Amino acid sequence: MIKDILVHLDGSPEDEMRIGHAESIASTHEAHITGLFTNSLPDYAAFASMDGGAGAAALLAQLQDESKREADEVQQRLTERFARLGVSNEIRRIEDVPGLISNLVASEARWGDLMVVGQPYRENSKTDWDDLFETVLFEGGRSVLVIPPNRQPTDAIRRILICWRDSREATRAVAEALPFLEKATRTEILVVDPTPDGSGTKSAPATDIARHLDRHGTEVEINLVESEDRGISEVVLEQARRLSADLVVMGGYGHSRAREWIMGGATRDMLANSEFPILMAH
Repeated sequence: MIKDILVHLDGSPEDEMRIGHAESIASTHEAHITGLFTNSLPDYAAFASMDGGAGAAALLAQLQDESKREADEVQQRLTERFARLGVSNEIRRIEDVPGLISNLVASEARWGDLMVVGQPYRENSKTDWDDLFETVLFEGGRSVLVIPPNRQPTDAIRRILICWRDSREATRAVAEALPFLEKATRTEILVVDPTPDGSGTKSAPATDIARHLDRHGTEVEINLVESEDRGISEVVLEQARRLSADLVVMGGYGHSRAREWIMGGATRDMLANSEFPILMAH
């Protein structure tokens, strides 16, 4: 059940896309939307070396005042936008130096059902909230819905692709996605490069999760695909396009986060390149 949706806002043009997705989901589930407007304040550490620190405090105060005045204007525009939403809503402002904002947002995410954020890791992106996404994913305790910048919201999420593997992260993602899965008209479980079980059956783990979802009233199809030396994210996106998916569900960071950062990996590739909304949990 989804009753509290949080959506990250930063005053950029991409706010509108995230708001649209949040409103569509809230309308379907009769949920409340909380907009978390983040305003990064200048950090004293960036100025402390000036003249040995002399004059830094005055300059910092001036820059922080300017930042807050600009944020007041953005918040007013967001308040006017939220007044036009067809669901109950509120806006909360989170204002601090960049190193602390992500933790404050993660703390807010813990009392909600779903956190809507922008797409991280994109090349040539005008906003950089990669750290916020990672902190909410790892520390927020709930699922994160990642919205590509040009993905228009739909009136309902009907077709869902589940990227399944026998892992805790995938299990968490499916559990968080249940409110969407129960309303979907078509759900497909995708297993890339399936490994045979003791009996030589490749589909056994997918069959078990399919039966579990069936008991929740969700009919699913199982699709076993060999990557054939292609990247996992390439295979997943190909299958999402074939399904015309409204949502991709997957676990985040299936192995060491440090290794994923150095080596690449399906999680980061999917987040950077997906044109589909991704519901992710860790």
